[in-house]
Amino acid sequence: MPVGTVDQWVVNAADPAALARFWAFVLGGEPVVRDDGWALIEGTGGRPRISFQPDPHPRTAPGRIHLDVRVDDLVGATEAVVGRGASRVGDVVTDEEGSFQVLRDPEGHEFCLVVPLAR
Repeated sequence: MPVGTVDQWVVNAADPAALARFWAFVLGGEPVVRDDGWALIEGTGGRPRISFQPDPHPRTAPGRIHLDVRVDDLVGATEAVVGRGASRVGDVVTDEEGSFQVLRDPEGHEFCLVVPLAR
């Protein structure tokens, strides 16, 4: 039996509102900007909320956790998020689990677009 469930993922951000808009484009939903500087995207369909908290400190290293975003069209999805400010990290990788493209969001947080093989 689990101790709990994921309530929300929290991401440190120099510009929480801009990052919430980027991730709302990627994952869907409407970004909400709070008066205290935080921004968020409410989870839908059983997904947890993603919140963006103000953090003035610059990123100095890659994060040790990242999101994998399942897509149907890896090339099309990659082009769409790059058009919104993401950047590619290397080439598409294909292995026994499927294919994925590593990217960085506009503030440098790594994430992957993935097309997994049928499980």
